[in-house]
This record gives sequence, C-alpha cells and structure tokens, in this order.
Amino acid sequence: MDQKLDLIIGSSVTSGKNETFSAIVFVNEDMGVQDFNYVSVFILVSALAIMWDHDAIYQQVKAVGSEFYKKGIQVVNRPTSQFLDRTPWDDRNGEAFGPDPYLNGLATGLTHFLLYEQETNRTKNANSIDPNPATGPLPYSSNTDDKTLHEAYLWPFYDAVKNGMGAVMCAMIKVNNTLSCENSDLLLQQLKTELGFPGVVYPDTKAQSSSASDSATNGEDYGASNIWTTSVMNALLANGTLSEARLNDMSIRNLIGYYNAHLDNGLQPAEPSDGAWVDVRGNHSKLIRKYGAQSMVLLKNENNALPLKKVRRMGVFGAHAGFIVGGPNAEISIAGSGPTYQSHLGTGTGSGQASYPYLVAPLVPLIVRASEEGTILNWILQDNYTASAGSSLIPSVAGSTFVAPSYAETASDSDVCLVFLNALSGEGKDRTELYNADQDTMVKTVADNCNNTIVVINTIGPRLVDQWIEHANVTAVLYGSLLGQESGNSIVDVLYGDVNPSGHLTYTIPKNESDYNVDICYTSQCNFTEGVYIDYRHFDASNITPRYPFGHGLSYTSFSYSDLTMPHSQSRPLHLSTAPTGHRTVGGYSDLWDTVANISITVKNIGKVNGAAVPQLYLGFPESAQQPVRQLRGFERVELATGKQAVVTFPLRRRDLSYWDVGAQKWLVAGGEYEVVVGESSRDFAVNGTLVVRTHG
Repeated sequence: MDQKLDLIIGSSVTSGKNETFSAIVFVNEDMGVQDFNYVSVFILVSALAIMWDHDAIYQQVKAVGSEFYKKGIQVVNRPTSQFLDRTPWDDRNGEAFGPDPYLNGLATGLTHFLLYEQETNRTKNANSIDPNPATGPLPYSSNTDDKTLHEAYLWPFYDAVKNGMGAVMCAMIKVNNTLSCENSDLLLQQLKTELGFPGVVYPDTKAQSSSASDSATNGEDYGASNIWTTSVMNALLANGTLSEARLNDMSIRNLIGYYNAHLDNGLQPAEPSDGAWVDVRGNHSKLIRKYGAQSMVLLKNENNALPLKKVRRMGVFGAHAGFIVGGPNAEISIAGSGPTYQSHLGTGTGSGQASYPYLVAPLVPLIVRASEEGTILNWILQDNYTASAGSSLIPSVAGSTFVAPSYAETASDSDVCLVFLNALSGEGKDRTELYNADQDTMVKTVADNCNNTIVVINTIGPRLVDQWIEHANVTAVLYGSLLGQESGNSIVDVLYGDVNPSGHLTYTIPKNESDYNVDICYTSQCNFTEGVYIDYRHFDASNITPRYPFGHGLSYTSFSYSDLTMPHSQSRPLHLSTAPTGHRTVGGYSDLWDTVANISITVKNIGKVNGAAVPQLYLGFPESAQQPVRQLRGFERVELATGKQAVVTFPLRRRDLSYWDVGAQKWLVAGGEYEVVVGESSRDFAVNGTLVVRTHG
C-alpha cells in the first residue's frame, strides 16, 4: 500500500528486494528539451501542422522524442490538441495544431484536457479580470453542449488515444463548472470509458484542488504530495471514500505507458544535470532546416517576385531580421510577452520556450548570399525607426559624423526590399492585437519607396495583413510559424528558391478582426455559444470572404487536379449501419476506425519547377446530421517533378462520416448524399462529386 501511495505522487519506489523503481520524469516543450544544454530547438508544432505532411509530423516527433529519451526523460508535456484555437486572441495558439479537429487529431497531442481555450482568468490570482464578481469564483468555466464537445474538442483526443497516447494533462480551468482535474464526466466517463484511455491523468500546474478526495475519486491518477499525503490517503481508504480498486487503477495507470514503451529494458540513460555534457542532437539541425522551409506559406507572389534572382541592391528591414543585444537564450516572460519581439523570433514563451544551442537569424544567410553574388546589402533592424535622410544620429569619430539612413532612403536605393515581421505571445496573458501599428507603418513606408517589397512574417497565430496587402508594391508575402534554431536558413532557402514553398494555412486570415466570431471571455462563465462554428466553419456558415482561407498556400509551380474517382454513387451506394457495431477498445468502438471508402484524384505538376502539392478533401454532410457547410476529411502532401503526375487516395474512416447524436450518446452515420470537393484550400475547389450512403439498423 505504501508503494502505491508513493507511486501516485511521483516518488521513487523501493521494494522489499531492494529493487528501486525511479520516479518518472516530466519535462516541458515539444520544440526541444526545456532548460537543458546540448539539445535542439525544433520548429513549433503549429509550423509542423502547416506542412500538412503525415510523414514529417512523425519524423519530427520521433527526433524530439529521441532527445528526451537520451536525456533520461519519460513524459513530454506536449504537444497540445487544446488549444483548438477557438479564438485568435488566445496567446498559446502557436503551441497547437490549429482549429480543425480532423487535422489536429491526426497530428495528436496530450494537453490540455479539455476546453482550455484562453489564458485570461485561468487561475484565481491577483491578475484575474472579472468585471462582475457575482458571476462566480475563478478560474473560468468553459461551458459547452455535448454535441460541440464531441465534434470539436474531444475529436482530436480520439485519435491521440487510438494512436497510443500514454498520459493526459488535465487543465487548470473548469468545464461546465467543475474543475477539469476532478470532473468525472470528462475523466471517468468520456476519456477513460468512451475513448478507452488506459493511461495516466496528471494535473497541470495549479490544476489540482486542495481536496484530495475530489481529485482522487473523479479521475486524476497522479497528484501533488502535499495534497495526497500518506495520512490523508490512508484516511480516505479507511473510511471507504477511496476504494483499494481505485488506488490500484491509479497505480497501474502511472506505470502502463512506461511498460508499453519498453522503458523497463534498462537501456534508457539516467537524467543528467541540466548543464552536463550529454549531447543528444545528432544531425537534427538538417531536419529542422528542411522542415522549417517546408512549413513556410507563400500567401502572395505577384509578377514572380519570388524566388529571388541575383540581386544587385537589397534592403532589409525590421527587428525580426536580426538579433537582440544578448541571446538567444534570454528568458522571455511567461506573462505579458509580446505583442512583438525586437529580435528574430524562433521559439515560444513560458512552458513553450525551448533552449537554443544557437539561433540563425535571416540576416546571417542573407549576408552570405550577398558575399557570394556581389549584392549590395543594407539594413535597418528596427520596427519603429524614425530617422530622416541627412540626420546625424551616430556620434562623431575623429571629427567625422555618420549619417543615419531613413526607411525611405534605404528602400529607394534597393532593387528588392525584404521586410521582416513577427508576432509574439505565450503562456500567461492573451493577445492584445492581431496586427501591429509600428510594423505596418514600416511596411507601407518601405513599399511607398520600393516597387518590389517582399514581406516575411513569423507569428504564433493569425497575423492580419490588410493594412498593406493590396499595396501595388507589395509583391510577395511569405508567412509561417516559429522555425527553431535554423529559422533564418529555412526562410532564405525559400526566398532564393532552394526550396519550393509548400506550406498551407491551418487557420483563416480575415480582412478584419471583426470577421472572427469569438473574443476573449472576461467573466468566470465562458459559454461556447458558437458551437463548432470556429474559423473556416464560421466563415462558411456566415458567408464571409476571408483574405486568405484555411488551407491556402501558393507554390513556385502550378498543379492540376482531375479524375476524381468516387466508389459509391446512386447506383452503387455505400451501405453502413447507423450506429457502430464494434466492441469497445482503446480509441472507442473498434469499427469507428474502419476505412469505409477510398476516394482518389490525379494531381499533376504543370509548372516549370519541381514542387509539392497538398490536395485537400472536404465533405458536406446530409442536412439531418446538422453539420457545418463542409469539413476537412482528407489531405496528402505529394512531391512532383515538373510534368509528372500521381494518384492520391483519401481513405475515409467510419468516424469521418459520423456525427455525435446526443440522445443516442453515440457516433451515428446519416444516410443520404455527401458532397465531396477536392482542391487547394477550403474555398478553392478543383473537382467535386457525390458520395451516397444508405444506412440500416
């Protein structure tokens, strides 16, 4: 009994045979091992999602996992499927895979369970904001209906559980007015019974309440030693509040992932000290550079401004192009970070901040290119620079003065102008802006004086561009998330065409902030009245034209789509039972995961350079299912040499055709016609067809 009680509070356990089970080690960050030396800083998971590449997701996660493993760590407190980017003002959107449950689920994650969609009022503290204290105590409660919970927020965790997730972090907020870490509906019913999750539930920082019984009996398996003390837990066992069966379940859940991953084979190294010379990086820098480049989205490219050819005179503008005075490992505040970063931004903040071995800012490879190609390169690395032509801002040296150039002067002397922008936010405080006045003024000033102005943006979430996107001299926009230690190399690889961009947006960029339908909630009762209608589902339902739609991304080449093959039509419908008939297993009913149809399309590279297409399949459901206009249900990244073509197949699982029926408390399939469209974004459809389903039982 004492060993079990030690196990569930994260203590090492010694048996009577002097055998010791060392406590499992938990460490933050999916970009790299936080607070350790000699580790890599990978691209942010939001950048990984932008690649829309199943294999790349696997390869990066494998590489990250190997570094944690070699540092003696068993549990990575990342990545996250919630935040689901319900609101663009949520400051941790960069740590997640975007607002589409399907894409989010295939990438998978383990935190935060569930409905944790903003930082404001996440805990009861001095910084809490509640204009009406009578509405109740903080932290806030995310309140939603059962259909929304399943079809949006719970959906990705089905995939994560099915694919072997061993641990889940419960959030520090409330769900439907019960703390997440003692919410039996969430943890015992939905996670452990409905989804069949066999692993451990452990709390986020400050997420466990002071009530030992409420957390232990309602689904939390790993807790704080100052709350689950030996005396308190023994008292709960003695009075029957906590059963021995439940304690056994908690103990097993703390171990099952460890043994499932074969960590008991004695091969994993022990955890070293933070600064110990244990270099786990291998050749990961090459993978980071490659994936960073592949994750960049080409939003605009007028007159083939990109890729850059041999440039005579280039101007570079913005703090994001260069370096802060000290760094790159200066700590970024866990609260109140941003809204921009006055240096090159390659990693997140707070628990989402990785530990650089080095950082490549874009100015470095640009200088190398200039030296190789004879380019004259000038730069102003400041977002709010105000010097005018002829002003003397630098002190005299030996009787001489240096003249500080202006934006206008430097821009007008350049054949190509590169303007670098970033948007920073992170754990602890939500975003205050989706565009930045200083940066936008810089872009417009440069563009007014340079007829080939190219804007590069790295951001943790949506960054609006309508202040200048239609300026005649803004010829191209390259856009992405945070790219880790090789960031500058990745960006310059795309700018010069060494890599053909193939990233696609994982969220919608609107024309106006007001086009979004969900803001930050400032009361303790946060009602998800929008249901599943976030991001492109909202834009489609409200018939709002975005600046750039979900899934958008250009290339230096062009692709054609043809020969949509539909296996089931009116004459040959797909026959399915209305409700699943399989047995309960890890991931829910077993037949939810059956492939019930394969839809294929031919993609051809009709351009002049090699490139990668990302065809996307969207489904429109029969009206009886009460679903959005259309939803992502398939994607694939396919590399094609010029003139070559390939057949891309989209497997549809039973769950991809299912909707949540509140009355039946099951995933049901609606009979009828399903609209099938395939194209390059949620608004750009090349081909379409109809899938016909007949249901029985």
